[in-house]
Amino acid sequence: MAATIKDIARISGVSPATVSRVLSNQKEFYSEKTAKKVREVAKKLGYQRNQNAVELVTQHSNVIAVLVSSTETNFSDQILRGIQQQAQARNLSVMIIYAGEGDAAVQAKAIQTVIERSVMGILLVAIDLDPEKDDLLESANIPFLFLSMTLKNTEFPFISSNDFDIGYKATKYLISKGHRKIGFVATDLHSFVGNLRYEGYRDAMRDNQLEFNDDWVQHGHFRYMDGVNAMKKFGKQTELTAIIASSDLAGIGVLNQAMNYGMKVPDRLAILTVDGTQLCDIVRPKLTSLTQSFFEMGAKGMDMLVSESFKDFYSMYTPIKIVERESV
Repeated sequence: MAATIKDIARISGVSPATVSRVLSNQKEFYSEKTAKKVREVAKKLGYQRNQNAVELVTQHSNVIAVLVSSTETNFSDQILRGIQQQAQARNLSVMIIYAGEGDAAVQAKAIQTVIERSVMGILLVAIDLDPEKDDLLESANIPFLFLSMTLKNTEFPFISSNDFDIGYKATKYLISKGHRKIGFVATDLHSFVGNLRYEGYRDAMRDNQLEFNDDWVQHGHFRYMDGVNAMKKFGKQTELTAIIASSDLAGIGVLNQAMNYGMKVPDRLAILTVDGTQLCDIVRPKLTSLTQSFFEMGAKGMDMLVSESFKDFYSMYTPIKIVERESV
């Protein structure tokens, strides 16, 4: 079997990206000592450089890599459509790789897969990157941009909704409709994004001098069953009059379980979901939503990643809005 860049990297004790650069004579990225070691190992293994390794460094590739979270929601469809539309307009190809859901090992494997190939840029969709993988991503020297993910690491560029505003505006809207006891469900409270949304919900309640109970908040991962299970914990006799679900799928879970209890929506229980995808229109009653600009995230992310001004880009928030339907 022919030797690969990974083989050289493993024996040399450096990253595959460094091996690619050494073998392509990109001298600004490594020491001469490292270069000598890599070349000796490559010669010993009889390595034959391929075009992918060259393109990885020289940026002649026309491929954009998209790493996508495997979270069980449907919002990423719109982001991917935005990416693909702008890629086609620029005659670029898109390679999609799933990067698990909060699994550091799976994330590392996905990133490694990308940086060993010929790509001109990386878009990371809803990837809550393990901090220990920051160096792996940076070391590749490939432009990257996070989409639909607000980051703790302020040095990394991102395009996302303002997650604090999501929690705050959703709660404020329900308060404006006369609700005082509002649940908040299916958000990953262990994540930075989840905490921002929770803080928005909490502050909106406090700013309107309303009590809020920890029992009104149910942890989850934005999935359908998180909504079902939250509603089961609240029970048929819940004092809540409204619930914010952190995804459309979770909102449908709340809706279905409420209907199983014989609760009328919105007369007995109002439901507002976060995302605003087409799912809101295909259930009955149709779900009122805090709608995010997912297509815009994808399109702007694609455009920014390949623009000449990308090196000066920091981050941006895309618009959010309440879309009224039938569940509030």
